[in-house]
Amino acid sequence: MTLQADDGIATVFSCIALAGIVAVTGGLLHVGSAVTARHTAQSSADLSALAGAGALERGAEAGCAAAIDVATRMRTVLAECTVEDWDVIVQVRAPVLLSRFGIGDAEASARAGPVD
Repeated sequence: MTLQADDGIATVFSCIALAGIVAVTGGLLHVGSAVTARHTAQSSADLSALAGAGALERGAEAGCAAAIDVATRMRTVLAECTVEDWDVIVQVRAPVLLSRFGIGDAEASARAGPVD
């Protein structure tokens, strides 16, 4: 059996291709995690603001308490809740999974109140 200069080159190319596929898959997982967290944060902010506005008839504290309750149930953190007249303004943070590469929490805000 004689060895030729290109014996085993298919194995080397396969390993390089596999490493590229693994790197792309890892990148897509990080991007997908960030996008999911952003959508979760926005949904939580919208629902928290609506819940807060619905509870404003019992006072500003009750409105913010309702907003905190909804945000907690959605596994997010209510960063800020303010009441201006009959409007509730909230800011919500959702943790990003796989955030070891400098990706911070996803943030979203929403405002809800009566229609003018």
